[in-house]
Amino acid sequence: MALTSPPLASLRSTGFIADGGLETSLIFLQGIDLPCFAAFPLLDDEAGRTALAEYYAPYLVLAADRGLGLMLDTPTWRANPDWAALVGYDRDALDRINRESVGFMRGLADELDGHPVVLNGAIGPRGDGYVVGSTMSANEAANYHALQVRALADAGVDLITATTMNYVEEALGVAHACEDAGVPFVVGFTVETDGRLPSGQPLRSAIEQVDAETAPEYFMVNCAHPTHFSHVLDDDGAWLSRIAAIRANASTMSHAELDEADELDRGDIPGLLGEYVALRSVLPELRVVGGCCGTDHEHIAAISRALLTEG
Repeated sequence: MALTSPPLASLRSTGFIADGGLETSLIFLQGIDLPCFAAFPLLDDEAGRTALAEYYAPYLVLAADRGLGLMLDTPTWRANPDWAALVGYDRDALDRINRESVGFMRGLADELDGHPVVLNGAIGPRGDGYVVGSTMSANEAANYHALQVRALADAGVDLITATTMNYVEEALGVAHACEDAGVPFVVGFTVETDGRLPSGQPLRSAIEQVDAETAPEYFMVNCAHPTHFSHVLDDDGAWLSRIAAIRANASTMSHAELDEADELDRGDIPGLLGEYVALRSVLPELRVVGGCCGTDHEHIAAISRALLTEG
């Protein structure tokens, strides 16, 4: 990994936790309506900011109690032009809210005075994270995501993560936009139950392609249960050392099944911990553990033990 500047350098020596499924927690556990699954509009009123602070609070406590670092994501997974337009934000308002998200998260990070915190700008896909619809070339994706990347970079994030990327060209586009902005970045792919990206590309191939064309700090797998991809990690090679973060779903259901579900599936928490411990034995650089859909601070409290267990 090319992590050389604080606080990113601390990833080498300190395990980091991330939060769980922000949107599913807000909807199902806090009873908040999120049109288009977008959390960022909550930043625009006091009640929404309070709800976000309440969501993040247990993770700050957990990181401090466990002596682990905290990867603190901005609530901006949907804060790109197409999704923002659907919830009433034009480009100027979108630029503003991305910048303000960084200040809001920095205020939360200040509560962990002196504790390792990486302020991470979260960027999600232009389309549905579960389904590959209309696709872009890498250049088109770089132009599309440039507004959000620039806003987050200018506001002072430590890192940007392209999250739930389901085809490689969009991931490359975010990577190029980050390189243009001069900000360190991570690429996060999601996979189907066969361990392949929704586009059909093998995970190894996607990682190796991005690594050949850009320079991510590391890679992440998110928004899939470990049982969906652990079998492809038997494919030995240097690419395994490039996966340093896992943010899994609580449920073993497929993306299609989750799309049809109207109740939260919190899964098997002890079983999920076991899956993370097993992943440590095949991912030598695994440093960041967190959750995605269906997970909350109880899941992360359990999962964090994977970083406290000898691999």
